[in-house]
Amino acid sequence: MSGAPKKPARWQGSDAALHAVQVAFDVEAAVLEAVRRAAFANNLSNSDQIRHILGLAVSRRPKRLRLTVTLTPEDYETLGNRYGLATENRLAIKERVTQALIDFAGKPE
Repeated sequence: MSGAPKKPARWQGSDAALHAVQVAFDVEAAVLEAVRRAAFANNLSNSDQIRHILGLAVSRRPKRLRLTVTLTPEDYETLGNRYGLATENRLAIKERVTQALIDFAGKPE
């Protein structure tokens, strides 16, 4: 009997990802802005844009199109009050926020 437990089959392909290391670069604002603009123009994530700049392989798997934001309990209270919803009704609040973002996208600048 070996000491390490056997990995489930669905985890077998994750070994390479476990050895990857995320690297952060401290750069001036102009560099950050240039990478972000290029990523947007090329429909890439910032990370994939950096890989492209460096001549590294870029995954062509479809990206999940989503926006994220961290909401505190106080944020949920504010949004619940704004939309006339119970603070605990986070799904309904999320639906209203999603609609607010959709409405924002439809407005001319």
